[in-house]
Amino acid sequence: MIPLCSISAFVLAVFEKKIEGITPTSSFHKSLQYCSISTPQNHSMMFSLEKEALVASGMKEDDRIADYMSKLGHLHQQSIREIRPAHDPLTRAQALFDWLWMKKPGRYRPHGHYRLHEAIDSQLSGGSETVGNCLGLTLLYNCLLRRAGIDAEALYLESAFGRGPHVLTILREKESVIDIENILPDGFDYKGHLNDPSRTGWGDRELIADIHQSQGNEFYEKGDYMEALRSYDRAIDLNPRYERARLNRAIVLDRMGEVHW
Repeated sequence: MIPLCSISAFVLAVFEKKIEGITPTSSFHKSLQYCSISTPQNHSMMFSLEKEALVASGMKEDDRIADYMSKLGHLHQQSIREIRPAHDPLTRAQALFDWLWMKKPGRYRPHGHYRLHEAIDSQLSGGSETVGNCLGLTLLYNCLLRRAGIDAEALYLESAFGRGPHVLTILREKESVIDIENILPDGFDYKGHLNDPSRTGWGDRELIADIHQSQGNEFYEKGDYMEALRSYDRAIDLNPRYERARLNRAIVLDRMGEVHW
């Protein structure tokens, strides 16, 4: 079975004939033709990260969405009461980061929650359970930063810590960029990724696209290729430059051709 974070690496290996015994079919090559890079879509000023993340995570009912947005508000108010944030945005961002880790010292798990509502529930729970993987922690932190009036972005890396694709938070301070590594308790102003050539800045739409990409991987693992295809399509709609989603889409189309859908 292919690990969730490794499907695209598998695709590339198949395409380059690096995996013994596997030869790309003609339909695979045709699928890759679909994967030409498009120009990015314009970002809408009305795009709500927390609401869109909840919808992408599978929430359709307005009352459930409102309930989790209320839970985010509760987390925000709790952080204000307990850390008494300073006026300086960067100091406030670090105080929030440290507070989240103080509340949940074991909050990171490599294959943990990536859906926002699951990360919210885990952060609010009284137990010692983990909160999420890099995507889940980045979504939660960025949403709370927005609640605090701090404009956070994300950073995508092709591979980090030997675990494959990775996302983290970035803050722009004047002419510098500050990396915030959400999977490490001392990850504020993290310097370990500064020379990574794959650094790609992501906005809100790209983060939401990664939720769909992750869901596509889950469907693929379950053999539900049609739903995997729909998820990858949603990811590409939001982030036309997302090569990993395009490659994963190609392998799904190839697999669907093999099983004669």
